[in-house]
Amino acid sequence: MSTHDQDPTQTQRQAAPDDGRDGPAQDDGKQPDKPSPLKNPKVKWTLLLIGLAVVVGLVVWLIYYLTTGRYLQETNNAYLQADSVAVAPRVNGYVTAVFVGDNQTVKAGQPLLQIDERTYRATLQQAQAAIAVRQADIAAAQAALQAQRATLLQARTQVSAAAASLRFAQGEAKRFGPLAASGADTHEHYESIVHDRDRAQAQFDAAKAQVAAAESQLQGASAQLDQARAGLTQAQADADQAQVAVEDTRLTARIDGRIGDKTVQVGQFVAAGTRLMSVVPVDALYLSANFKETQVGLMRPGQPARIEVDALSGVELDGVVESIAPGTGSQFALLPPENATGNFTKVVQRVPVRIRLKAGAEARKVLVPGMSVTVTVDTRAAKDAKDRVQQESEQGQAAAPHREAAP
Repeated sequence: MSTHDQDPTQTQRQAAPDDGRDGPAQDDGKQPDKPSPLKNPKVKWTLLLIGLAVVVGLVVWLIYYLTTGRYLQETNNAYLQADSVAVAPRVNGYVTAVFVGDNQTVKAGQPLLQIDERTYRATLQQAQAAIAVRQADIAAAQAALQAQRATLLQARTQVSAAAASLRFAQGEAKRFGPLAASGADTHEHYESIVHDRDRAQAQFDAAKAQVAAAESQLQGASAQLDQARAGLTQAQADADQAQVAVEDTRLTARIDGRIGDKTVQVGQFVAAGTRLMSVVPVDALYLSANFKETQVGLMRPGQPARIEVDALSGVELDGVVESIAPGTGSQFALLPPENATGNFTKVVQRVPVRIRLKAGAEARKVLVPGMSVTVTVDTRAAKDAKDRVQQESEQGQAAAPHREAAP
């Protein structure tokens, strides 16, 4: 090729002055366009796979939400609780011994502390002595009653004898009366017979009076016996009460658990009703979860629950819904809200739900009342309840016009 046939651009590049800088020659024309990454098959397949995975994930999540997720009700407003028993004495006195320490595990019936029992044991001895006195009174009243019964029997015998004498005297007077009137007998003899009759009548009346007196005394003796028996009953009641007071000087654990909030020491004077310690049944823990009112629509007793305790990170425990409170927490507050006064701001209320905790021996070594937990209740078992409520509402609305049309 000749020099005249060369490209003009090459001629211009050759004629360009050298500015003394090294590097490639500058092209004052436009750079060629780069190909789009989307035209790369690898990129296209990668994006396609990513999009497909996202779609599949969304479909799986939607299916899970529709079948399970929307029925899982979760809250972190939940705490472990236990029905602890406060230990308080029923009698006053000085503490002579404390048999347990802080946080100690105890069994039902195990002694906890001892209060000075000398005063109460003296009262018991007095009551027992009163029982002996009342028993002696009963014996004396029974003897007096037997004596009065014998006296009454004797008085009735005397009445029988006096009645016999009276009948004989009256017969004699009837026989000798006509004889004395006709002169066949002397008036002196008849007057003696009449005198005997009158004396027999007086003796008969006296004998009957003695019977009445004996019967009255017998009733009095019987009343004294009843009084003595009542006194014995009262004395036995006093002795039983004194025995209970003596037994109350030793406080024992009513349930199995662990000692907590112990504030008593030896030598301390304690009054009746003073809280000295508590027995916490750590083996009978339960969960009190406060769900929003929008979460309890399908919640029913017997539904399973999943529990996560903050103290056992990563461990899930099982539980069962035991019961649902008959009112929101605000209804049982010391000062319930009065929404009919002042400005009103709607606040979502909380409903306490009691959940029985299923935990093994190792977990119960850590779990104590007051710990924070997160609980999730599976309400799928009652998913048809909302439909039944809707059906009841529709049936009620359908029956309303008929009720209004009825005369």
